[in-house]
Amino acid sequence: EVQLVESGGGWVPAGGSLRLSCATSGFTFDAYAIGWFRQAPGKEREGVSSIALSDNKTFYADSVKGRFTISSDHAKNTVYLQMDSLIPEDTAVYYCAAGKWSIATIWPWAYEYWGQGTQVTVSS
Repeated sequence: EVQLVESGGGWVPAGGSLRLSCATSGFTFDAYAIGWFRQAPGKEREGVSSIALSDNKTFYADSVKGRFTISSDHAKNTVYLQMDSLIPEDTAVYYCAAGKWSIATIWPWAYEYWGQGTQVTVSS
């Protein structure tokens, strides 16, 4: 059974940092891509970042480029999203997702497995 479990969300003042984790199990880690997505109340889901685990190539949305860093620990089958210089507009539920691709993409249709999400709140 494929499982993705996010953790690390919480409350942080603007300018602060958080590190989200996506612990995975049930699939061949290196054969997949992991994406991070977020959804704020009343807004559409937005792709944030992704990593192709076959070669660790990454992709970032313009809205987070230079502030967020995605990385992976292949020994732990875990993907991280380091979020720095957070702004109130980053407030959302953050989800990680897994898709059997060797390309880093933030197209939601590319991902078949999703976690339950973790809340990130950035106060002004």
